[in-house]
Amino acid sequence: MTDPLLKVENLKKYYPVKNGILGKVTETVRAVDGVSFSVNEGETLGIVGESGCGKSTTGRMIMRLIEPTEGKVTFEGKEVLNLSRQEMRRLRKDIQMIFQDPYASLNPRHTVGRIIEEPMIVHRLGNRKERKQRVEELLELVGLSAYHAKRYPHQFSGGQRQRIGIARALAVRPKLIIADEPVSALDVSVQSQVLNLLQDLQEKFHLTYIFIAHDLSVVRHISNRVGVMYLGKMVEISDSETLYEHPQHPYTKALMSAVPIPDPDNKTERIILPGDVPSPAHPPEGCTFHDRCPFAMDICKMERPRLKKMEDGRLVACHLFDDRQTADVAGQ
Repeated sequence: MTDPLLKVENLKKYYPVKNGILGKVTETVRAVDGVSFSVNEGETLGIVGESGCGKSTTGRMIMRLIEPTEGKVTFEGKEVLNLSRQEMRRLRKDIQMIFQDPYASLNPRHTVGRIIEEPMIVHRLGNRKERKQRVEELLELVGLSAYHAKRYPHQFSGGQRQRIGIARALAVRPKLIIADEPVSALDVSVQSQVLNLLQDLQEKFHLTYIFIAHDLSVVRHISNRVGVMYLGKMVEISDSETLYEHPQHPYTKALMSAVPIPDPDNKTERIILPGDVPSPAHPPEGCTFHDRCPFAMDICKMERPRLKKMEDGRLVACHLFDDRQTADVAGQ
């Protein structure tokens, strides 16, 4: 078996909260608290969870747009967090990002052509003529026209701006693209067009995606595997169909019960979780989900469950399955 393209181990991001005149640290916000997963070449790993669970922070830490507090990120055998600023800049040729807001992520003072060309200038790819030709090819590739290169971002719709963001990400021929909620700001009709475009590009260029979203139906449509996050932790990782048909973790079951099914004869019971998501500054002891879980046991209040591999290959962090796991794979 080949090594994964990307491996994330025990990744953490803590933010100190300072109060008073002297700026004393009074508490710590655990935005991401020990996330581990791997991504194989050519696949799409979807990461889902409620707003504030740490999805976007995880994606930005992989690219070191946010510096992690602790953990390990390995890309093609290189330890990303140990790279110098210059080495990290070179690595970003292979790892690109598509941002959530297609307007805020584009420089309003630059033409579309300049925006797409800029990564090629930074990484010194081609001469001026070759870069111009590449920009025109990319615009055609994402469903726009070559003459759009002379226009500015404000002259495009939201869906078109996101296509420009995708073209910019493709400009340096990356191996991994981190898509941070790339369709959440778009109309539903446009969402499907952008998702289909991403899938076509993946097949054509053998791309690998980390697709971050809170829309479960969108993630199911595009992902091979799905990781479910809750309060800064990964609670379940499984292939897409298995997760959606037979979720195991109590939180995953509650999430899936909220997905509308277009079948009036299929009346699934909605699972309503009590209470609210705890503050990441004051997470519960033990399992962070135990105070909302209908199956919570005494051990859940004292001991944090680790990701364990089940018989069907999925990873679940839940004490309910302690007697059925085949191997402890914490840190994978």
